[in-house]
Amino acid sequence: MAIEAWGAVVTAVAVLAVGYAFWRPRELPVPEIEHVNPPQARPEWKGAMRPDPSPPVVANGKVHCIDPATGYVIDVLEADTPLTIHAKITAAVNAQHTFRSSTWVERRQFLHTLRAWVMRDMEILARIACRDTGKTAIDAAFGELLTTCAKLNWTLANGERILRPETRGGNLLLAHKRCTVIHEPLGVVAACVSWNYPVHNMLGPIISAVFAGNAIVVKCSEQVAWTSQQVILGVHRCLAACNLPQDLVQLVVCAPEHAESVTRDARLAHITFIGSDRVGRAVALAAAPQLTATTLELGGKDPAVILPGTNIAFFASMFLRACFQAMGQNCIGIERFLVPRELTDTLVEAVCERIGALQCGSTLDDTRFGTHDSAQKDAVDCGAMISDARFAELESLIEDAVRHGAKLVHGGHRLRHPRWPLGYYFAPTLLTHVTPDMKIAQEELFAPVFLVMSYDTVSEAIALANGTPYGLGSSVFGPSRAECLAVAAQLDCGMVNINDFGISYLNQGLPFGGCKHSGYGRFAGPEGLLGLTRPKAMTEDVAFGLVQTSIPPVVDYPVRDTEKSWMFLQGLVRLADCSG
Repeated sequence: MAIEAWGAVVTAVAVLAVGYAFWRPRELPVPEIEHVNPPQARPEWKGAMRPDPSPPVVANGKVHCIDPATGYVIDVLEADTPLTIHAKITAAVNAQHTFRSSTWVERRQFLHTLRAWVMRDMEILARIACRDTGKTAIDAAFGELLTTCAKLNWTLANGERILRPETRGGNLLLAHKRCTVIHEPLGVVAACVSWNYPVHNMLGPIISAVFAGNAIVVKCSEQVAWTSQQVILGVHRCLAACNLPQDLVQLVVCAPEHAESVTRDARLAHITFIGSDRVGRAVALAAAPQLTATTLELGGKDPAVILPGTNIAFFASMFLRACFQAMGQNCIGIERFLVPRELTDTLVEAVCERIGALQCGSTLDDTRFGTHDSAQKDAVDCGAMISDARFAELESLIEDAVRHGAKLVHGGHRLRHPRWPLGYYFAPTLLTHVTPDMKIAQEELFAPVFLVMSYDTVSEAIALANGTPYGLGSSVFGPSRAECLAVAAQLDCGMVNINDFGISYLNQGLPFGGCKHSGYGRFAGPEGLLGLTRPKAMTEDVAFGLVQTSIPPVVDYPVRDTEKSWMFLQGLVRLADCSG
């Protein structure tokens, strides 16, 4: 009997294996594309220095691309005009007409090709991002590569299941009907994206839009026009290799005053905006007359609520990464550390010396990663900021806080780099004794500033956490799961990470977005993918042509007896109520 049982098991496994091999999704081969490896991203490249003071990013129809870490002139590109923007949207509209009927297999092939390119050329892409933003290679790996791979893998694993037609349950009155929701492409969508993670901010919207059957127009920040040009070149090569129209994905690089040529175009069905709340309002106003749907991912003032009993020494490294990742230019970085008053000195002692020792510089020009020169450093801790446009404002906010009682322990000023005097560096800053009435506690800094705020009760900590106009992300640190969950439930925000920071974004199955002045709508997760489709409700007969809805004579036109009609319908309502 045992042998017979094992034989049955083996047979069943074999049948399942054959069935899976037959029924599994068919995949097209993944083509290999040509490398996108511009000279400016290579170790040996050196550029001419920018003028001092720096010229406007966009002037006379040209986009001046500057390396923020060194001051090198990377390139000068042509800016789009209202005419070229209109033409690009037209091209996207035309491409989407045929692409909307593409198969899942074709869309998966494109994503597989994108993934193969990103995995093969990850170091090149990191160098490109470092050159254009001044970030470190570690910052690029965290914010550009890990996130993009997570997006690709999640969409490939889940996208088709989420977007396929779904059957919805009915009731007794609709027992003869099949009720379905069909998720149709919107058409042409747009993404106006920020400069802090230019590779990921380009590829993320493209992945979702194309997989949902749309064309997409990406309006990048003029600050990272050069990186965006390299990314779109790779995307177009992937599309061409998959025999898909390159016009499906368009890149717009323009002066800020021409951005409304995108946001006011009535042919766009949806706009995703990533940036400041000030510009987000302008985007929403521009889209409103056309009734264009918008998703706004705006600023944040993310708090970390450190509960009594938290192991400060253990979490100190995470606190530093949460604040200084990408020089604080990270929408889900921590801007405020809320700590019990009795643990304040412990927290400051744990991070003070390390903040003071942080080394700023260029990954590509100061380290062996960038130059392959054994004489160079092993690493730099922090890169540059995207520009010095806000340095005076940052210094003013810090000075104002000090005047009102805050204590400046480190930094607080522009850093004059000894090797890169034209680089945009701000000294890593530690500011303690910050109170909620200070401007610096209310305004998004987007800078390498570690703010310490003390509290006496957990209720006060929750009030401090919720006491800004923003509600994007947050963190809760503590030794008790129950206490952490209780605090998390009371935070006004779109995302909360317990004993961690920003990690939720590495699960692309989770929605990303905020509340209050941090915006509305979500990208990532099923919510983000479905937001790029138009749900269509459809009913049909289960027994098509055999069992159909007919109008009972008592309610057919012309109505002969209102009282009888009412009695009939009253019974029908009661029947429907029972079936519910």
